[in-house]
Amino acid sequence: MLLAGESWAARFEGFQREAWRLETLPQYLMPQEVEEIEAWRNGARVDPHAVSNEYTDRLRRQAAEGRLQGRVHIVTRPLSEYLRFEFHQYYAAHSLAGERIRILDVTERTNPLPDVQDFWIFDHAEVVLMNYHTDGRQISREVYEGDVSPFIEYQRIAVEESVPFEEYVKGLDV
Repeated sequence: MLLAGESWAARFEGFQREAWRLETLPQYLMPQEVEEIEAWRNGARVDPHAVSNEYTDRLRRQAAEGRLQGRVHIVTRPLSEYLRFEFHQYYAAHSLAGERIRILDVTERTNPLPDVQDFWIFDHAEVVLMNYHTDGRQISREVYEGDVSPFIEYQRIAVEESVPFEEYVKGLDV
């Protein structure tokens, strides 16, 4: 089953304990980000402490309810332009709003999840595969119909092998 629109948004309203994502790409080409990336390239920066939008408001509400959202992004250095943008314009604010963001840098080590694609897992019960072209353009979101236990293990490995976002970016110019 492919997900879009309201059926996709419902996953983020309906989870009970945790929504978690693995990100593996150095860039995601999202049409809604084109203007923001261009502004960032031209020097525009957000104050992560002042960001308040639908996404950060939802993160704060869910954290207050004890429902957690997290992710691990697998990266290599030097960071792509997109990752520097994402770290500064999104991750900093999202982390402050309650999202548990971690970074798994595989620049000088073997990637412990070499062939695992991007995915979301909701309450350790439902997996949604995030399908992308190699350049980061999204193809689709697809509900995975198989056993979720390998994805629970991927999550465990990713979290265990990564560091908190705030720790990772200390001393980086992002």
